[in-house]
Amino acid sequence: MFSRILNKSHSQLALAAAIAVVGVVSGTTMGFAQEKKKDAAAKAQSAWIKICDDVKLQEVKAKEATSKKICMTHHESLSARTGTPLVSAAVRNVAGHDKERFLVTVPLGMAIPAGVHIKIDEKEPIKFKYSFCHVAGCVAETPMTAELLKEMRAGKKMVVATISISGKPVGFPIPLSGFDKAYKGKPIDGEKYANARKAMMQEIRKRQIELAKKAKADQLKNADNPPKK
Repeated sequence: MFSRILNKSHSQLALAAAIAVVGVVSGTTMGFAQEKKKDAAAKAQSAWIKICDDVKLQEVKAKEATSKKICMTHHESLSARTGTPLVSAAVRNVAGHDKERFLVTVPLGMAIPAGVHIKIDEKEPIKFKYSFCHVAGCVAETPMTAELLKEMRAGKKMVVATISISGKPVGFPIPLSGFDKAYKGKPIDGEKYANARKAMMQEIRKRQIELAKKAKADQLKNADNPPKK
């Protein structure tokens, strides 16, 4: 047993640590439990939804772009403080394609060679590689196998573990409650979802402004009433 552990690379050990301490890491990162007023927002952000849309795709062998229906069974965890995405996961289904894909997106600043590990409940972790990065984060993906789908539909929690560029393990928990219902169910109205998300972002922005005003008022108050020596 010890020889197997010693033969692991540094990145593998760090990823294992990320999975082991995800409760601590994610609790610090996400901060949902720090303020009771944000509990409702946090619960809303843990939901899985299905969105379908017609998207123009340029097939390799096609001369012109063709419209394909793409469905995403999707989860997104947002920071209750800033509204920025912390982690997202999705099962992507493209009409006419036999295989689905599973994708996760983590924030920028991760070590690309380390890849991503996902662990569902007490199952063995699954590793897959990053595909690309954009302004909102880095995306890793893998084919959606029958076994992975089965575990997600029956599971309670998924942990997404990776390594930051500073070499520190980072873990993100994703609740799987509601995944099976969303995956098997009908897609929601995309426009209504976009409007609801926009309203939530506006509320978060409003709270940020209020907190900034309060912090400034407290600072001025403290300046006018310095502590007595």
